[in-house]
Amino acid sequence: DLRREILRKYLGADIPDHQVALFLLNDIIRYWRTICVDYEYKTTAEEKPWAIRNVKLVFSRKLLYASGLFSVALTADMSIERKMERLEGLFNRHPLDRVVHICGEATTREMRRCYDVFLDCISDDKKRRRLESLERDKRDDELFREIKNEGHQFTLELLKLFETTFHSTHPIRRAIIY
Repeated sequence: DLRREILRKYLGADIPDHQVALFLLNDIIRYWRTICVDYEYKTTAEEKPWAIRNVKLVFSRKLLYASGLFSVALTADMSIERKMERLEGLFNRHPLDRVVHICGEATTREMRRCYDVFLDCISDDKKRRRLESLERDKRDDELFREIKNEGHQFTLELLKLFETTFHSTHPIRRAIIY
């Protein structure tokens, strides 16, 4: 009920069917930027472990952002009621499941493989402790480089999914750029 009430405030009553939910999109983008700024503050000013936070930023936080972006994009060309129904259903899913649902099982295979590498890494107590204790000047650490490189691949896979799922004239393209 609370989610529906929040969505209703974001969607209002006057969004044209062809348009994406711009206020919701704006807050998803703002949330992503806040997470990035928060990471920088916590790892510099508060001197909290940077490597584990960096890895989470590249994987789980970026996935959360992408899944919100993809969800809003999917609702272009829908009535307000259909947007509401679709967003409710999507936001009931885990972010990874959301992206798979939107983009398809086959096209998300490599992105999911990358994410599994991340999950395996942070689930391994030894690797997690190593990332939590890694000093900033040790960016060339083998484990950090390995997971960071996988993070770059993950980002490329998300970008490919975005580009192949939402054609060049899709309203989300204009909305996130201008």
